[in-house]
Amino acid sequence: MFADVCMVVTVSANAVGEVIGVNGSVAYLVAAVGCLVGVTGVVVAVVALRRVRSRPRQQSTVEDPFRDRDTDVLRGDPRRLRPGDIVQIRRVSYPVSGSMHLVEGGWSWAEHLLDDAAGHRRWLSVEEGPELELVLWTAEPGAAVTPGAPTLDFAGRRYVWDESGQARYTATGATGLDPQGTMRYHDYLAPGGARLSFEAYGEAGWQVARGEQLHRAEVMIYPQAGPEQAD
Repeated sequence: MFADVCMVVTVSANAVGEVIGVNGSVAYLVAAVGCLVGVTGVVVAVVALRRVRSRPRQQSTVEDPFRDRDTDVLRGDPRRLRPGDIVQIRRVSYPVSGSMHLVEGGWSWAEHLLDDAAGHRRWLSVEEGPELELVLWTAEPGAAVTPGAPTLDFAGRRYVWDESGQARYTATGATGLDPQGTMRYHDYLAPGGARLSFEAYGEAGWQVARGEQLHRAEVMIYPQAGPEQAD
């Protein structure tokens, strides 16, 4: 391929179109230098591309610059919630009886079991990235639906599959779960922000819950457990 390119530059034309022969040795030398420069450029480009592709992907550790620290001070920080604390949601107070911290790859979130005076099983999930997301979940123990389909109809709503996966959890307090284990999940969304979640811990069956996203101003935290202990 390079020999064919070099032969092209051994002739030139004057202004009136007459072809003028050039010294063969000089033309060969010029062509060889040009080919060598071209090859060198290709090698450099390949090496640079290899370096870019082989560079490991790193997760961002930059903290959210829009985090409202004043709200955390005035209303409590949901990220620090743990068993023994009190959560007030829409002027209803719930003691936190247990907490789970879940990790899936480079992603993590928390779920907190709330004591409900009416006997309903409720959870508050706390997830950050890129913004803080708070969701209040209510268990649906009598639900006959199972996950897996692209869409599900439940309680008069149509839900569309959003995500699924498996995470590892660490439980503290009274959750009714082993201290550590795995959790599989399927999450669905409906218009207006309604959620439908399926969770299975270990070898147990699916637990179904409906969720609604909360505004930060609807949640107040009253820490009761004292200062956090360093690990």
